[in-house]
Amino acid sequence: MRRLSAYAAGALRAPLPAPVAEKTKHHLLDTVAAMVSGSRLPPGKIAIAFTKTLGGAKEAAVVGSGIVTSAANAALANGMLAHADETDDSHAGSQTHPGCGVVAAALAMAERERSSGTALLRAVALGYDVGCRLTQSLGAMPFRARGHSTHSFGPTFGAAAAAGALARLDERRLRYVFSYAAQQASGVSCWMRDEEHVEKAFDFGGMPARNGVAAAAMVAHGFTGVEDVFAGERSFFVAFGPPADAAELARHLGRRYEILNADIKRWPVGSPIQAPLDSLLELIRAHRIRSDEVARLVVRVSHQGANTTHDRDMPDICMQHLCAVMLAEGSVTFKSSHDAGRMRDRRVVALRRRIELQGDDALTRAMPRREGIVEIRLKDGREFRHHTRAVRGTPGNPMTRAEVAEKSRDLMAPVIGEARFRRLRDAVWNIESVRDAAVLRRLLRA
Repeated sequence: MRRLSAYAAGALRAPLPAPVAEKTKHHLLDTVAAMVSGSRLPPGKIAIAFTKTLGGAKEAAVVGSGIVTSAANAALANGMLAHADETDDSHAGSQTHPGCGVVAAALAMAERERSSGTALLRAVALGYDVGCRLTQSLGAMPFRARGHSTHSFGPTFGAAAAAGALARLDERRLRYVFSYAAQQASGVSCWMRDEEHVEKAFDFGGMPARNGVAAAAMVAHGFTGVEDVFAGERSFFVAFGPPADAAELARHLGRRYEILNADIKRWPVGSPIQAPLDSLLELIRAHRIRSDEVARLVVRVSHQGANTTHDRDMPDICMQHLCAVMLAEGSVTFKSSHDAGRMRDRRVVALRRRIELQGDDALTRAMPRREGIVEIRLKDGREFRHHTRAVRGTPGNPMTRAEVAEKSRDLMAPVIGEARFRRLRDAVWNIESVRDAAVLRRLLRA
């Protein structure tokens, strides 16, 4: 706790290494883009409508709307917007989607505190450091296998750290912030049964962002608490940890930046579908495959990935449908992956009938890497195979600044227009020149 709270208290004064600052900008833009596109999807719409009923001090804006409300309310709404579907980032080692909770909390608190763009950037990097380490300290995969929602636990602490740093809390008060985060940490992974993605948006983004901001705001107001929630009798790790590695919370802080280990999705679809789409695109380009030439297509992913994406009714998390769209169009865009009507398109349906999805033992053992294999047999008898081991956008195969910008444009331009997208993109790329984070508000309004 001493090392963790000291690191968080000093984070806004500590310059980020250049590669870390650049990667943090990528995740900031990518998450804001998810918020903007999410504001027009059902979970985002209901989050905005609900937040409108709450009132609250005018501290921070709700993206994609004209609402200005309390920081906690804005964090709740923006967190849900960021995970209104499957376009936001992820972190394999911690089994979390850190951006939807951390960036939503940081934006809200940065507005409230009139923080600089540099402070916002450093707070976001801090949030990834703390949130990702939290579930890694619990053993993310077995913790999730026991039914807990890693996607809710880690981002709550990441959001709390980012918000607490932006509130300029000292080391002792940040101890209290972590204690309030621990008291609010919750979540069971039945969110997988949420077919409308509304509760999932709350569990992944809205709840962690709101709870993190609330923890920081309460302590800033004078709330006190337990000074070390991670140690001693009836502590956090006693309740949730066995087996656990509590030291992971502070291991290599300032040397190992978890945002460098986070993934940005190349495709605006569910994580298990990323590798198969990468493989399929490679095969189409390498062998100039036309959709009418395909006799059979087999997709292999982990058993978990196959269970999550098999013949789903939602287009952006249905493996067979999205592979059919890729075959038909040679790419997948935000519009095509979210068009429910395409699931009834005769050409797409005909291609889908030729696609088989299989869970694979070897790819399951490769988790948390989400590898994928695509095997194609053409009508003339030729067969091709591609195994994607490092998905585009992962640390082993990162996206470029231009690729992140193009993906963000695809998500944002239809909502806020091309000109405003460019201004927002440039503001993020040059975030160090932003003196007051509240100036971003006019770029993110409806």
